Amino acid sequence: MFNELQKYLVKPELYAPGTRVCLGTACRDGAAMNSQTHSTKFWDDEHISRGMLEAHLDPDWDAATRKHEFVDKSVKWISEIAPPSGYNLLLDLGCGPGLYAERFSNAGYSVTGVDLSKRSIEYAKEQTLLNESGIEYRCQDYLTLDYADQFDVITLIYCDYAVLSDTNRQLLVRIIHRALKPGGKFIFDVFTPCKRNAESHTWGYFANGGFWCEKPHICLESVYQYDDADRTELSQSIVLTEEALHVYNIWDHYFTKEALLSEIQPIGFNACDFYGDVAGKEYSDSGEAICGVFTK
Repeated sequence: MFNELQKYLVKPELYAPGTRVCLGTACRDGAAMNSQTHSTKFWDDEHISRGMLEAHLDPDWDAATRKHEFVDKSVKWISEIAPPSGYNLLLDLGCGPGLYAERFSNAGYSVTGVDLSKRSIEYAKEQTLLNESGIEYRCQDYLTLDYADQFDVITLIYCDYAVLSDTNRQLLVRIIHRALKPGGKFIFDVFTPCKRNAESHTWGYFANGGFWCEKPHICLESVYQYDDADRTELSQSIVLTEEALHVYNIWDHYFTKEALLSEIQPIGFNACDFYGDVAGKEYSDSGEAICGVFTK
């Protein structure tokens, strides 16, 4: 076990994926294994996705979705700069359980939501049936979308853009540009370098389970900084149980306004505006967030 653990106690290569290593004779899915490695996708883990959904639905917690009071302000502002009377078809990427999507629908948009979490999409579908809001939800990786000239507005909210590698960000911007109608708007937010954290290493023992696992486990948490041109940060959680070792790598990237502009505008956007958040706050060079509104 210790020999296996030591492999993961060093700074990973940039954008290395998370992994799961089965220890001993049995894995969580019941397959007989001995120190075999598989990818770890926390958004569909039965335990973690339940905690993520609870975090989304907590109106006073900024963990998975911003506080719901801010969500209300955000939807109101977006409906002012891209009113549904002229920008009716809206695609909400990374829609989660549909908190923004339902509000967009109530504001008058025709909404499609896409998210990779099966649990969140199931909840969102239940809500659209209950509310009769008619939102179309798709459980899909938005890097595989193939829309063309279909939407008036595409949103990607709470800094999801920055968790992607530089290659996947470029892929996503091209997918979004193709999916927008001429004159359509891409509205999203990112964090600035003011939000970067110091490198750190901590650990804890959770006898009664915790966010990452319902079983007793040890969690080793690290923050790594990559002082490359990509200004990248890794928040890593190594979760060790009797049966398995799980490595969760959550990447983030920090943008200046100039870096954001140089990355996105060459794809073919004709105009852009910057704000201090996705509720229309005035942009500041010293702010912790940037909202970009790019027009095709």
